[in-house]
Amino acid sequence: MVIYLMIKEIIEVMLKGSIAVIYLFLVIKTLGKKQISELNIFDYIIGLSLGNIAAEMTVNDEITIMEGLASMTIYALFSLFVSFITSKSIMARRFITGFPIVLIDNGKISKEQLKKCKIDINDLMQDARESGYFDITEINYAIMEPSGKISFLPKSKYQPVTNNDLKLKVSESGLTANLVIDGNIMKENIKAIGHDEKWLLTRLKKEGYNNVEDLLLVTCDNKEKLTIYKMDEKVEKNVLE
Repeated sequence: MVIYLMIKEIIEVMLKGSIAVIYLFLVIKTLGKKQISELNIFDYIIGLSLGNIAAEMTVNDEITIMEGLASMTIYALFSLFVSFITSKSIMARRFITGFPIVLIDNGKISKEQLKKCKIDINDLMQDARESGYFDITEINYAIMEPSGKISFLPKSKYQPVTNNDLKLKVSESGLTANLVIDGNIMKENIKAIGHDEKWLLTRLKKEGYNNVEDLLLVTCDNKEKLTIYKMDEKVEKNVLE
């Protein structure tokens, strides 16, 4: 009897957990895709709340599946409502999601703005180093974004030289199409670049590859240049260990 009850509890937890994860996945897909670094405070709170509800629904016998799903739905609908409001009102967007704050203005660091953002000079220098600026005097502007990420604009003399600065004429680069992935031909991708499977096989044969299953990845750029990676490529040395 005891074993039966234990098995029953385990099955119930697995069922509720599976339903919670699937429903949470659908909710997040509906709310849209954002990287963790791009989340504002409100998005972060909603994400934490949804995760907590899903976990509580899984292990708490007092919460039924319908109650858990209903709670998650309420949070999701509220998030969508707030997204709609912030897209219509600048004042609401500034209040809920925040607004950019200038930390360095024309090379001058604002202690007042640092205090407002709850960071100190060491945090600012760390973010600068992580962005590739080891000398803070090279920075002209630094802006704290609503997500908490700091964007840096270097002074003119420290900005990298571009092709436009050198008056060089270069062709525009386009998207690279993946034509073969893990030995499988991506027919839709081939069709999207105006070719067919026969064209790909002919090109591969000219490069000396007769079996597509031996290829890990085949890409094609906007000039129809193929880059081919074999399944059995060996890395001679691992310098990252």
